[in-house]
Amino acid sequence: MSNQGQPIIILKEGSSETKGRDAQRNNVMAARLIAEIVRTSLGPRGMDKMLVDSLGDVTITNDGATMLKEIDVQHPAAKMMVEIAKTTDNEVGDGTTTCVVLAGSLLEKAQELIDKDVHPTVIVDGYGKAADQALEILKNVAMKIDPTDKQQLVNVATTSMLTKLVSDEAPDLAKLVVDAALMIAEKSGTTYKVDIDNIKVEKKPGGSMADTQLVKGIVIDKEVVHSGMPKSVKNAKIALISSAFEIEKTEFSAEIRINDPLQMKQFLEEENRILKSMVDKIENTGANVVFCQKGIDDVAQHFLAKAGILTIRRVKESDMTKLAKATGGRMSSNLEDLTSKDLGSAELVEERKIEEDKWVFVEGCKNPKAVTLLIRGGSQRVIDEAERSVHDAIMVTKDVIEYPYILAGGGAPEAEVAHQLREWSNKLGGREQLAAQKFAEAVETIPLTLAENAGMDPIDTQVELRAKHAEGKKSVGVDALAGVVADLTPKNIFDPLKVKEQVIKAAVESASMLLRIDDMIASGKSRMPSPPPGGGMGGMGGMGEM
Repeated sequence: MSNQGQPIIILKEGSSETKGRDAQRNNVMAARLIAEIVRTSLGPRGMDKMLVDSLGDVTITNDGATMLKEIDVQHPAAKMMVEIAKTTDNEVGDGTTTCVVLAGSLLEKAQELIDKDVHPTVIVDGYGKAADQALEILKNVAMKIDPTDKQQLVNVATTSMLTKLVSDEAPDLAKLVVDAALMIAEKSGTTYKVDIDNIKVEKKPGGSMADTQLVKGIVIDKEVVHSGMPKSVKNAKIALISSAFEIEKTEFSAEIRINDPLQMKQFLEEENRILKSMVDKIENTGANVVFCQKGIDDVAQHFLAKAGILTIRRVKESDMTKLAKATGGRMSSNLEDLTSKDLGSAELVEERKIEEDKWVFVEGCKNPKAVTLLIRGGSQRVIDEAERSVHDAIMVTKDVIEYPYILAGGGAPEAEVAHQLREWSNKLGGREQLAAQKFAEAVETIPLTLAENAGMDPIDTQVELRAKHAEGKKSVGVDALAGVVADLTPKNIFDPLKVKEQVIKAAVESASMLLRIDDMIASGKSRMPSPPPGGGMGGMGGMGEM
């Protein structure tokens, strides 16, 4: 209201505003609810979620990022939690559930301090200092390994899959994933780079998960274009062509007038001659397999079949790029320029029937820089979840190859961080000390959640963990499969340091952002303008009556 008692309207009609403590409590509650949804799926004893979308499609998963992507979240604070899960998934591929649980726990502990009149800015500052210290502790606890140490990489990949539906097959799948990652890893100086786009993951229901295989080359979900072509070619010389095997239409409309049947015959023969010369060019380079990104004319198919060249058409551009990397060939957009130097090579190119479909396998490439993992399983739901698990395993293997530090798993690093942070926080002055102590408690919820999900007593676990870490046993965590607190190094349970660092950074940033909000303004839903008197368009009828 103004001094004259005149109301001043700033927000448009239908807007709502929540201020101060209420706004904070509202945001914290929404974020914590999201954390509660995924909390029960943390760890090897975590439960799965069944998500049904509006079309009735079912997804069964315990991957944090997948769960939150599938749920249609409305609350703005809850959406932020979904975002940190997505970011963590894109950045490091694993630790999505951990990240959301940690962010929820940080907010819960912050709420306790806010209720005791500690200012949110003080809490945010305390959290920031504690996070920096936590990252320092993790780096000191981590073990440096050789980025090409196959056994350690298999341990890390297996650990990431033990929490998933595929846990029984985890050791075998992990070996395939590590082989694939090491094949495409490229050394630059002393470090390695892994582009996971070069690992193509194909899935097909049928068989069991034990039938999953690594193809040292590419699998294309297309069939050979002509029944007269060979279905299998050994010592393949592969031409990769991105232009069409067709007579090009003129850019402007043109017509040809024919007044003699002979001219028609000549016209068709000329078309055939052009197509035949295209096939001859390919044959002259020595190619016996052709992958074409565009269409292939029926006549050209006939000539290719006569020449005994196995041909696939309408291959996706991404697959063409992978084929070039795998076979060492060069993609050619102009047949005139195609030479024998542009051809790729493979030991075998073969069409195989997988369930009811025919797929083409390009196998035995000498130094493949692109490979395929073909996942098999009992049903579509199973292989969908297997694909998500394999994606996580590929990502953690990439993380360790590029940043070769690992930590014992099972919540051991979090328990150690909590232990060291408690001692360190005593050196802080003022109320920031309270925030740092709450940060330590929040980090400790990770091993405690693992214990709860495994049916262990959280209080006994907490006491035992604290005692062991006070004795300096840094790799003691929760062995959820055995239901005990134990050293997890002998069991080869390891996590990448990169994942742990990302989890802490993302969780602290999102919690801090939500804690700084003290005012929420939601604008009203925009309404359609009301029709003019006389029934809108209906009133137009009067125009005819004039």
